[in-house]
Amino acid sequence: MVDFTGKNVLVLGGSRGIGAALVRRFAQGGARLAFTYAGSKDAAEALAAETGAEAVRSDSADRDALIRTVAGRGALDAIVISAGTVVLGDPLTLDPDAVDRMIDVNVRAPYHAAVEAARRMNDNGRIIVIGSVNGDRMPFAGAAAYALTKSAMQGMVRGLARDFGARGITVNSIQPGPTDSDMNPADGPMAETMHGFMAIKRHARASEIAELAAFLAGPHGAMITGSMQTIDGGFGA
Repeated sequence: MVDFTGKNVLVLGGSRGIGAALVRRFAQGGARLAFTYAGSKDAAEALAAETGAEAVRSDSADRDALIRTVAGRGALDAIVISAGTVVLGDPLTLDPDAVDRMIDVNVRAPYHAAVEAARRMNDNGRIIVIGSVNGDRMPFAGAAAYALTKSAMQGMVRGLARDFGARGITVNSIQPGPTDSDMNPADGPMAETMHGFMAIKRHARASEIAELAAFLAGPHGAMITGSMQTIDGGFGA
């Protein structure tokens, strides 16, 4: 297990699903840890009690509040940006405000959070974004706006890797495929269809995503930057 003892780590969007698995993994490694949440207060408080992490209420759609939250953590060793939302449906009838909020949470928030973290980040720090295999491949109708947000993360990661590389700061995206969560349960109505695209025909476990994040955040990830680390059971193969 990678040792994060004494490391200052922030997880954005940590109360449920992949985010909660990230919090548990970094807590197991001994990190000095905080995570944000927006609406899941009970889940956040329970996770904080379980792990000893600090739960901070902060809406990623509120740029100024998000920047204050990141700045308030001081010199981070790692930030993992997991907060995200999904809006699906016919693009001709989708609510434009809902699409714009998704862009705020999935695109604008990661950019501003990463930049703010880098202002104070220790040299050789880690910036990790939880993206999606749908940044590479979108085999279903109704998800163009969501795929747009995840493809945008690819450009951001490549660019910021160049910007911060002189300080040894790595910037990477983890791109999960179908992962068992409230948003996409392993026994959900689309599971069989999604498994049909996959070489390994099951949903990933959130803990598997968290283990990849821990690897990237640890010493063995020092030369991995500007990359899209896909973990999708062959969904996009």
